[in-house]
Amino acid sequence: MKKINKLKKNYDETVIPSELEDVVKASIRQAKASQKKRPFLKQWTIGAAAAAALFIGSINVSPSFAQAMANVPLLGAIVDVFTAQQLTVDEKTYQANVATPEIEGLADEGLQASLNEKYLEENKVLFEQFQQDAAELEKAGGGHLGIDTGYEVKTDTDQLLSIARYEVNTVGSSSTTMKYDTIDKQNSILITLPSLFKDDKYVDAISSYVVGEMERQMDADEDISYFLNSEFFEDFETIQADQSFYITDNNKLVISFDKYEVAPGYMGVVTFEIPSEILSDLLVSDTYIN
Repeated sequence: MKKINKLKKNYDETVIPSELEDVVKASIRQAKASQKKRPFLKQWTIGAAAAAALFIGSINVSPSFAQAMANVPLLGAIVDVFTAQQLTVDEKTYQANVATPEIEGLADEGLQASLNEKYLEENKVLFEQFQQDAAELEKAGGGHLGIDTGYEVKTDTDQLLSIARYEVNTVGSSSTTMKYDTIDKQNSILITLPSLFKDDKYVDAISSYVVGEMERQMDADEDISYFLNSEFFEDFETIQADQSFYITDNNKLVISFDKYEVAPGYMGVVTFEIPSEILSDLLVSDTYIN
């Protein structure tokens, strides 16, 4: 109880950047609008499966709720992340497994609805594209096509919830992309990378560290390779201002790169935990990173 009271006191005294307030307000506006569209999304789930069955065959739509992946005490409340919808295709040369997460229990129902609608819409677009690509392959004589999406709760504390969503596309070879959402559960804030820092100096600071760590890893292990001084690929120089990231349960910043983004495919998705000491002077506060 003392820890919770202390965290609450720290939050009450924390000055939240105006850009964060804008994010929350935008989320609430989007949520109010999207709540009116929710019946359409439910109807799409059935319609998409029926349409897919016309040209692919055995589509299995399983909207049953999976076992909760996260149960987090939050000042008497429970925040859950579970599988709200799963679409599967299992044919000889076409495979799809599209799992959509849903959050339940956030204090800000507007932010919660906004995130859940985003997850549904993302996977709706992916599945419809899979249907279209499979149909075109069939017309062209057939081929191999696969998509696999899912999620993982990376961080689950009294303060933070970080959800990673992955997408694996297979057409001959495979590519993997990651998306992350990190949420301040106590203040109902969707945290962005720029919002953590006073200005854009963090881009150079993090980039410099990542380059040095890439070099250190390659010197230590000949099986590790990154796009530095490469003859065939564009060398990595800097992260994006909105580079994919999440915050760990011990309040460390992790920067993430998709497969092929900064390294050969065999390296897969690569991540770098950034030492907090190189960020301390750049942070708005140590509320999230310390």
